[in-house]
Amino acid sequence: MEWNNVLATRNARMKASEIRELLKLLDQPDIISFAGGIPDPALFPTEAFRDAFSAALTGPKAGAALQYSVSEGYRPLRDWIVAEMGKIGVPCTADNILITSGSQQALDYLAKLMISPNDTVLVGWPTYLGALGAFNAYEPSYDRLDPNTNRPAADFATKAEAAGGRVKFAYLSVDFANPTGETIARSARESVIDLADEMDIAVVEDAAYQTLRYDGEAIPPILALEIARKGSIENCRTLYCGSFSKSLAPGLRVGWVCGASEVISRLVLMKQAADLHSATTNQIVTHHVASTQFDAHVAKLRSTYQARRDHLLKALAREMPDGVSWTKPEGGMFIWLTLPETMDGADLLAQSLQSERVAFVPGRAFFADGSNGNTVRLSFSCADEAAIDEGMKRLGRLIRAQA
Repeated sequence: MEWNNVLATRNARMKASEIRELLKLLDQPDIISFAGGIPDPALFPTEAFRDAFSAALTGPKAGAALQYSVSEGYRPLRDWIVAEMGKIGVPCTADNILITSGSQQALDYLAKLMISPNDTVLVGWPTYLGALGAFNAYEPSYDRLDPNTNRPAADFATKAEAAGGRVKFAYLSVDFANPTGETIARSARESVIDLADEMDIAVVEDAAYQTLRYDGEAIPPILALEIARKGSIENCRTLYCGSFSKSLAPGLRVGWVCGASEVISRLVLMKQAADLHSATTNQIVTHHVASTQFDAHVAKLRSTYQARRDHLLKALAREMPDGVSWTKPEGGMFIWLTLPETMDGADLLAQSLQSERVAFVPGRAFFADGSNGNTVRLSFSCADEAAIDEGMKRLGRLIRAQA
C-alpha cells in the first residue's frame, strides 16, 4: 500500500524531535552529554515512589488504583494542586484543574482546541521545540513574540490575516525557559496580558520549570497577575500548564492545566475522546509523594542543580573563546550559547560527536522559521563537575579550531 495516499496533510508538518534522537546517545558511555533536558535519575525519590506504589496496590482500595477513573483526574491530586496554585497567587478550585499525561499533552490539547489551519500562534524566538511539535500538527503559522517590545497588536493581526487566519494564542515559557534559561520580567508579563486583552486571544503559560529557581526573587505567573487584575480565574484568558516531570519524575507522565472552568470542561471532552484519563495508579502515587515530600525534594533539586549551573558558568568563562556568549539563568536546566555568525550548531555537533565526543542540542530547531543556526543549548542537569570541566574543555577546543 502507498500510505502517502491516505495520510492527512498535517503529516508533512510532523518531524522527529532532535532531542529525542540525541537521547539515544546517552547509551554510549564515552559521550559527555549536555543534550537531554532531563532530570538526573540519581535524584529521583525512588524509595518514596516504591512505598507509594506498594500502598496504592495493597489493602481494600487496591482495585481503585487499577480501575478506570474520571477524565478530570484523581480528585485528591487536583486538590493538592489547587493548594499549590494558591501559594503562587492563583486561587482556584478543582474545577479549574485537568490532569494530563505530562504538560506536553496539555500543549497538544490546547492546540487542538484553538488552532485551525493557517491560524497564527505567537511564540518566542527561540521557543520550546516540543511546543512547536505539538502545534505543528494543527497547521498553524507562527509570528515572533517579544514581550520586551511594544509591537502593535494591529501588526500581529494584519500578518495573521495575510497568512489566512487569525491569531489564536500566545505561548510563553516564562521561568528559566527551554531552551534559553531566561526568565520573563514582571513588566513583560503584564504587557503580554495587555496584548492578549487588546487582541482577544488566549495566553498559554508553560511553567514546567517554575519550581527550579536558584537566584533572585520569584515573579508571579502570568495567570496570577491576570487574576489580580480581573478578580477571578473565571475571567482570565491565561491557561497555566504545570508538570511533575522536572520536580518529581517524568516517567509517570503527570501534568496539569489550570484555567477557567469553561475551557477545562472543553479539554475534558478531548481527554475522554483521546485516552479517557491519565493513568490512575500514577496519579495516586504522585499525590502520595507530592503531599509528603514535595518541598523537601524540590529543595534538594535546587541545591544540586544550582551547583552544577554555577560550575558550568565558570567552565564556560574559562574555556570559551572570544565571540561566544551565553545566558546566565536564575534557575532551570539550560544555558544558551550564541556562536560566531559563521558557525552552525548542527555542523558543530556532527564534528563534536566525531572528534570530541561531546553532545548538545543545535539551536536551529527551537526557531519556528529554522533560523539562527549559530546557537546551541547546553543542559547541566545530569552533568557532574568532572564531566562539565572535561566537556567544556573539549567543546572550547573545537570551537576555537572552527572559528
